[in-house]
Amino acid sequence: MSEIEKLLPGYNCGSCGYRQCRDFAAELKNSDDLQKCPFLSRDNFQDNVKKILTLLGEDVHKDEKIIGIIDALEADFTLAPLKDECSCREDIHPFDGSVEVEIGDILRYRPLGCPVTHFAKVIDMIPGAIYTVHLVGPLHRLGNDDFKFKDVGLCMILAFDGKIAKGKIPKVGQTVKFVPEYCMMQKVHSGMVVGVEGRNVRIEAIDLKVW
Repeated sequence: MSEIEKLLPGYNCGSCGYRQCRDFAAELKNSDDLQKCPFLSRDNFQDNVKKILTLLGEDVHKDEKIIGIIDALEADFTLAPLKDECSCREDIHPFDGSVEVEIGDILRYRPLGCPVTHFAKVIDMIPGAIYTVHLVGPLHRLGNDDFKFKDVGLCMILAFDGKIAKGKIPKVGQTVKFVPEYCMMQKVHSGMVVGVEGRNVRIEAIDLKVW
């Protein structure tokens, strides 16, 4: 209640039906209640309104459309890293499995269907088959002579693990369209949701072509 009170206008005008903003804050339940305050509709309070709705547990992005920049397609959500991680996790499969790879190695590769070269750190693996990675950079890394990597060439992207930052939480088995937050092209990806835990999701059968 005290956090919400700090975000209210603080005029104690009584227009909402309560004597003080503090009393109004104590009774707030949802976005409809906010309409009782005539000042919260003003532009200078819009950021505060979003913060209040977040404190009330409402999704402030529920009505916003997520549009991919490169393809102008609408996505269901944006995908952010899991807690305390640097990027979404990706499971990748190199077509050339001859390169010896160890956990901790930096890989250079290009995802099938993407024109951008990726660099990623291996955090788990099935040798020669599947590498679970964190993205650590695109092509600008090549300017560093001390930056060592192993080139595994063209890779198929098998899965993403991440947290929904903006958009709707899907159901298991649902085919979704999403944009990884770190994607340089902000391109809409598609895949099937195979796991949901809160806002954390695992998406498999990844396709960079959205039908």
